[in-house]
Amino acid sequence: MDRETLRKRIDQIDEELIKLLEERLDIARAIGVEKAEKGLPILDMARERDVLNRAAEKAQSVNETYVKLVFSAILAASKNAQTHVYYKDEATWEARIAKAKRDAFPTRADVACQGTEGAYSQQACDKLFPMARILYCNTFEGVFKAVEAGLCRYGILPIENSLAGSVTAVYDLMKKHKFYVVRSVRLKIDHALLLPRGAKFSDIREIVSHEQAISQCSEFLGQHPEWKVTRYENTAAAARYVSQSGRKDIAAIASRRCAALYDLHIERENVQNQSDNYTRFLCIAKDMEIYPGANKISLMLTLPHVPGALFQLMAKVAAMGMNVTKLESRPIPGRDFEFLFYFDIDADITAPGMAAFLEEITRELETCQMLGAYAELP
Repeated sequence: MDRETLRKRIDQIDEELIKLLEERLDIARAIGVEKAEKGLPILDMARERDVLNRAAEKAQSVNETYVKLVFSAILAASKNAQTHVYYKDEATWEARIAKAKRDAFPTRADVACQGTEGAYSQQACDKLFPMARILYCNTFEGVFKAVEAGLCRYGILPIENSLAGSVTAVYDLMKKHKFYVVRSVRLKIDHALLLPRGAKFSDIREIVSHEQAISQCSEFLGQHPEWKVTRYENTAAAARYVSQSGRKDIAAIASRRCAALYDLHIERENVQNQSDNYTRFLCIAKDMEIYPGANKISLMLTLPHVPGALFQLMAKVAAMGMNVTKLESRPIPGRDFEFLFYFDIDADITAPGMAAFLEEITRELETCQMLGAYAELP
């Protein structure tokens, strides 16, 4: 048979498959209703194992792997269908989303930032809040704690850089604290080499800066192996230290703004590895707040330590027509080869089916926290 004839036969088979699949899903929903009435769990691992084994045994050996893959997706779809009828009277996510909606993002607020005046976190804060009252914290964890304790309504935290990658210290703190992302912003980062007044480039023996800035300027620093490189808690704090040190042989890598703030001389500009250097900052709050234009959703979750677990979740995301823009994994302390996953998804949380999707995965997974639905400023 020629290709067109074969394709027509495939189309006929697809139509038959759709009818059979719809019949199977209807039966799965009926079983879901019975499970709900009898208080039985949706997941039945023994039943799933039997279905997969039987499918593999009936398939030709050349197709066994493909058949198991397809039936795994069918079983996942069946569980999804059961979930929607199982929890039909518990629309908790619809209520939570409705309660979290706000009219307009505020311009004035109390905001916690890590560092001191001139820090990049402060510049990100200025971009989000034109009239912010800033509480400076020594550490990233201090920002989380200030928001949790109600000292500030919002907190600003760097989450990733286009050159140095993810800020892993912030990701590791996420699992320790309760918070929601309400907005994010991208900030152009231009690092400068700052010297005390009267000092010369040839005087430099030590460089101080934050570890992210040091990583972003690795090529420039690599040209001067004679320099001692010292990590500081923040670029602005490093600039202030250089200003107050009384030394002529020390320099800071920080922003141009820090030069004016701490009376330092700009010896070199744009010492980062690449000119297109951006850092993404999250704005967090104690409670979930959803503002108009929110088009991004962040999730933090664990997956069962079984083959195909991540694939099944990604299949659900794809079925919703959503695009995953970031996937970060961090090891779970004390649990060998198990990871906490962080997802950023381009999606409207008010779109049809989103509440049901969140209902399903938060009930199905051992750990699943919706970190926020928000918009990102360029």
